[in-house]
Amino acid sequence: MKKIFLFFAAVGLLFACDATHEDISNGGHITADELRAMSSVTVDKAPNGKNGNVITCTTSAPVNAKWSLGGKEFFNNYTRKKMKVNRDAAGNYVDTEHKVFLTALCADGTLLKDSFIINCQEITDPLQKFYIYGEDPAVQPPLTLGSGDAGAGRFSDNEGKGLPYISDDVYWGFKTLIFEITDAQEGKFIWGDGFGCTVRVMNGWWSATYADDVPLTTGLWELPITEDIAKDCARGNGGSGKDLDLLMTRGTVTIKSVYYEE
Repeated sequence: MKKIFLFFAAVGLLFACDATHEDISNGGHITADELRAMSSVTVDKAPNGKNGNVITCTTSAPVNAKWSLGGKEFFNNYTRKKMKVNRDAAGNYVDTEHKVFLTALCADGTLLKDSFIINCQEITDPLQKFYIYGEDPAVQPPLTLGSGDAGAGRFSDNEGKGLPYISDDVYWGFKTLIFEITDAQEGKFIWGDGFGCTVRVMNGWWSATYADDVPLTTGLWELPITEDIAKDCARGNGGSGKDLDLLMTRGTVTIKSVYYEE
């Protein structure tokens, strides 16, 4: 049981779109049929009747639930998740079939799994970009984060080296931050041997690590704001003002922009 709990506790930082506040309370035991009956995946329709590129994942199951799509995972209880699909690492859309997985953990330790097949053919709902950094490259040019420099990746107007404060609306809105990485270079691990390009997601006080040794590549990287991050890093509404911080543990990356979509 402990291993299963740790499995669910560990996931959730490299993933998904449009994160919202989630109640991950665990109400008891349900069957696989009950999970299926309380869950659905719907696809937006284009005017010509073809499937669009936005899906909505819904479950009302009173258990800890995890949706997975294309290697991305996110929790979902009593809430609807609206997500764009069909985007590759370069931000392009492709027409292909997708399988959406749903995994649920009951209070008694029972693990349930289900899946839904979807196919998306057209862009029906292009989500709007809201920039945190890099909307105007002349004002906010590409920023390079080097190994071991925690100041470079700190979202702080006065304690960082370029990235601005993240607003409480973003933290408490549990947005998914999208990083446009134009260059990712492997490097030697600063505390020993080994090569790669990895980042630690933490706060500016070094009091919590939300994910560690996360691999980065050139392209788009998504980082959902979790409740733990919001509580530690938001500057108001109950937040501790510790600032979200990215520490490169291996290699370097150049970030062109940081934004969220909705």
